[in-house]
Amino acid sequence: MEKYQLSPKSWSQEIYIKALKKAAYAHQGQKMAGSEIPYLMHLNLVSMEVIAAISVETEHDGNLAIQCAILHDTIEDTNTTFEEIRTEFGESVANGVLALTKDENLAKHLRMADSLQRIKKQPQEIWMVKLADRITNLQAPPHYWTQDKIIRYREEGIQIYEALRDASPFLASRLAKLIEDYKAFIK
Repeated sequence: MEKYQLSPKSWSQEIYIKALKKAAYAHQGQKMAGSEIPYLMHLNLVSMEVIAAISVETEHDGNLAIQCAILHDTIEDTNTTFEEIRTEFGESVANGVLALTKDENLAKHLRMADSLQRIKKQPQEIWMVKLADRITNLQAPPHYWTQDKIIRYREEGIQIYEALRDASPFLASRLAKLIEDYKAFIK
């Protein structure tokens, strides 16, 4: 049987599976906003964007990026703690997930700037997760969103793009296109 040698910056299916199992358990029963689609779909879409980027930008630590992509909402949206993530996945992953977690103690209009500031202190793989997250979320907005909410969401996308685009030209170009396309939802 032939052995395949991965580059040190590549990623491991076993690590992906471990993170996905953790996320599936943590997000069990949750649905994507405005749908009956299990929330796990969102996490898979974010990790797929990251995998696409690291397949062409091979200098990145794929394992760090993928684990944070899959686990990015666990602290924010489930009962999972920073300590749990650190124990199971290590300090770098836990710090990345924490940086990607909105600070609910801040006023809503301050959260994105705070989040971006914390993300920028992390390795660029964490930046990539935020880019991938917004790429995944810049689809047709839920039917119940107001025009004001749609406009603000697009503006946040621009803010994310401007702050984090240097981490991944691949993801930055995808996000820029989706920000442009999102204008179609503004009346």
